[in-house]
Amino acid sequence: MKNNTNDIGLKKIIDLTRAISIIVLLLHVYFYCYGTFKEWHLTASLSDRILGNISKAGLFSSFLKSKLVALLFLLLSLLGAQGKKSEKIGYPAALAFVITGLILYFISVLALYIPANPAITGIAYITITAAGYILILTGGTLLTRIIKLKLKGDIFNKENQSFPQEERLLENNYSFNFPARYKLKGQERQSYVSVVNPFRNLLLEGVPGCGKTLWLVMEILRQSMYKGYGVCLHDFKYPDLTAFAYTYYQQYKHRYKVEPEFHVLNFDEIQQRCNPLMKESMRDITDAASASRTILIGFNPDWMEKTDFWAESSINLITCIIWFLRLYKGGRYCTLPHAIELAQTEFSVLFSILSAEPQLEAMISPFVQALKEDAGKQLVGQISGALIGLSKLSTPNLYYVLSGDDFSMTINDPKAPKIVCIANNPQKANVYSPVISLYLNNLQKLLKEQEEQPCAIILEEFANISWPSLDKFLAVCRSYLVSVTMVIQDASQLIAAYGKQQADVLLNIVGNIISGQVAGQGAKDLSERFGKIMQDRESIAINSNDTSVTRSKQLDYAIPQSVISSLSAGEFVGVVADNPDQRIDLKMFHSDFVLDKNRIKKADYLPLPKKQVSSAIVLDTFLQIKKDVKGIRENEMERLMNTPELNQFIITKK
Repeated sequence: MKNNTNDIGLKKIIDLTRAISIIVLLLHVYFYCYGTFKEWHLTASLSDRILGNISKAGLFSSFLKSKLVALLFLLLSLLGAQGKKSEKIGYPAALAFVITGLILYFISVLALYIPANPAITGIAYITITAAGYILILTGGTLLTRIIKLKLKGDIFNKENQSFPQEERLLENNYSFNFPARYKLKGQERQSYVSVVNPFRNLLLEGVPGCGKTLWLVMEILRQSMYKGYGVCLHDFKYPDLTAFAYTYYQQYKHRYKVEPEFHVLNFDEIQQRCNPLMKESMRDITDAASASRTILIGFNPDWMEKTDFWAESSINLITCIIWFLRLYKGGRYCTLPHAIELAQTEFSVLFSILSAEPQLEAMISPFVQALKEDAGKQLVGQISGALIGLSKLSTPNLYYVLSGDDFSMTINDPKAPKIVCIANNPQKANVYSPVISLYLNNLQKLLKEQEEQPCAIILEEFANISWPSLDKFLAVCRSYLVSVTMVIQDASQLIAAYGKQQADVLLNIVGNIISGQVAGQGAKDLSERFGKIMQDRESIAINSNDTSVTRSKQLDYAIPQSVISSLSAGEFVGVVADNPDQRIDLKMFHSDFVLDKNRIKKADYLPLPKKQVSSAIVLDTFLQIKKDVKGIRENEMERLMNTPELNQFIITKK
């Protein structure tokens, strides 16, 4: 430890050493410029005798010897010097002084060879040597003021935030594996992000352009078919993912135990038909209520978080209509287009028909009572949410697609697995998305609980889809071998579509999370979810005599919010879930995903099969549905009027 006494002693030694250096240099100048001093009458017999004795000791045996001795003592004095430290002083400036001084110090000898009288040569030599000496002293002093202890140059703290990641390739019959690379303490290492349990579901986040479709969605889709999954794909920007899926379907279909069927549901370019209200999925009135709730919440997203009297009234009415159609003639007309047309019926006729059905009498009685009490305006308010939304679906194309039975949504049937691609259109998403939600609700009911045929539900732009019972479905996915992949741009999208409470449930129930660049609250929540790691910390203290660097360790976020907000395309962070028999200690990752160079390029996609459906057939189906519903109204009203015990259900206009 330094103390005041030591500092004083050190200063005296430095002053003495420097004084010796100056004295030796003065003796050197006096000896080799003796003629100059003699001309100036600055010599004396005593000094000459002293100088002679010193010369006999060998100090002046060569010209450079005394000069080097003076320089040596100067350097020794500088070693112990402690100038006031400054961050503004650097090595280039200090070394420039030292090097210039050394050059002048040693080339000053050339001045002695100037063809002039001794006074001039002496003055030149002394001046150049003194200038060199002073420059060396100045540069050396500057060197002692430079802060030699430096903090690490990692200004973004990337090296500190790096952490070990899982490098093993962990595979099983169902896993999704992504080759990647990451940096650990400045060194690049190869790794794998292994989703060994996709049935604990997967959430993909990232702003547009971060690469989630190219690096993640397409790879999950490819690996799903490679491992024999049944697939339901929501293609928001059709046909990008559908064409990719069809190409790999042709390549991998032989890998399935039973060759799967490939189906495309497209509401613009009609190819195939599928009835989301097929009678096999309507086992009781609760299934009708679930379908009604799904389609109406799709048109009224604010109902997702909370429904009021008016919303529940609309849902109950459509539930009654759907269940009536399921019961009528064995469910022959149980389709959404028939339900839409029947919902347009005059209140007195509609309520008469529905109330005559014993299973619906209790549910429809509030509407009947309101109509009998001449509360027509109230009724319109009660069911306007249903009628306005459903009226948007009254188009020939939608009626045609929604009323057919080319295939069912049983994608995980071991005897007949399917790959179903549902096409959406960003420009018509507000109309198509509620219908797609209904298909997913239908799919949920048709899935078989078994351990043979896994299936993957891949939902691109998931926030555009309303799936009210998804949280309950995710809790049982493992029993059905179902992997649900939800692709969103940011958690705020999910909150806007599903409400804060429901969105929190969906975000927290997912076991596997992979995120590209996201910002704001979403990045903050992810950072907190990933947790903290032990990181090195450094601080520097500067005083007049010395500097010191303090190093310590402390817990800090492994992947800070600022890092998640500035990820590059193809760079992802996340956490994966494991299996009891495949434990993963290093679940968290921050990696650059490596794209498979052998993956099929867009230019090589196979053309999708096209089924030619003429506009005349589509229009005929549209008109036939209207005719069917008109017949249902007429037949049922005739039955009520011709059956005495049913006459009581006929509501007459006031």
